Amino acid sequence: MSANTASHVTASHASSLTQRLVAACGAAIIGASLVYFAGFSHIPAVHNAAHDTRHSAAFPCH
Repeated sequence: MSANTASHVTASHASSLTQRLVAACGAAIIGASLVYFAGFSHIPAVHNAAHDTRHSAAFPCH
């Protein structure tokens, strides 16, 4: 393996890791925002749907 190929593979791996970290952080922020919105929503249909979903997943919420 030449030095040029090795540096390209390393840069590609680092870029891939960075992209995965950005995607994971973005998904976590979006997910937390949705949970926050549904949990504290003053719209009964939204709150009740989130409540029923938690119960159907056997996740305690009381």
